[in-house]
Amino acid sequence: MSGKGSLTSKAVRLVSPALEKYSEDTLLKDVWKRPDLSPRDRSIVTVAALIARNQAIEMPTHFTFALDNGVKPNEISEIITHLAFYSGWGNAMSAIAVATEMFGNWINFHRLLVNTLLSMRLLKPNVQPVLNRMPAQWLRELCITRASCFSVTFGYVRP
Repeated sequence: MSGKGSLTSKAVRLVSPALEKYSEDTLLKDVWKRPDLSPRDRSIVTVAALIARNQAIEMPTHFTFALDNGVKPNEISEIITHLAFYSGWGNAMSAIAVATEMFGNWINFHRLLVNTLLSMRLLKPNVQPVLNRMPAQWLRELCITRASCFSVTFGYVRP
């Protein structure tokens, strides 16, 4: 786990080793691997539950999992908006504060990655001007998951 205001596995282990073991073994290696829901669907359900219960300390971790599992940033935004009417405006505003930081870090990461790949000559130079002019919202939409960001956004990358 990472992010401002979230707990690391190490911090949980220091205070409650059994809870960290349950989180790693039972939750992540058993519950999240069950076949009846896809990881993407589990992420949507988890994000919704965290927002509804105003569990902001877990949001950075699970927003990141959701992005990694194929949930688009605009879908997280819509979940937050939808839940404002069912779980309260304050809960939605707390989620917006977390999402703002998470999405901002995500976009900055991708822009830094583009510049690094260009300096290493692993990316076509003609892609940089397009990405530098692209609004952050468009870049978020193009990078559906961090795993597919190379092929979707950057085009050809030499091995």
